[in-house]
Amino acid sequence: MTQIVGGWTEFDYEITAEAKTVLKEAIGNLVGVQYTPTAFATQVVAGTNYAFLCTGTTTYITPHTQFPALVYVHKPLSGDAHLTEIRHIKP
Repeated sequence: MTQIVGGWTEFDYEITAEAKTVLKEAIGNLVGVQYTPTAFATQVVAGTNYAFLCTGTTTYITPHTQFPALVYVHKPLSGDAHLTEIRHIKP
């Protein structure tokens, strides 16, 4: 994966251990929806921005519904990763 400062990489469909850790750190306490990543891209800034292509699954209503979503996370140079945006993808 080529990293360009300030630019986004292409989506990578092999989720690395580091990317999984960043996503878990950012949304670990989120309730009501579970996000399962299928791909991710990164952007180098003062830290790293992550864009995760995910399948969201509701966990609080039955039947559980699924939907595609982009989950954006920022991992600063020091400190914990945090959620910046969740964007539902609609046709």
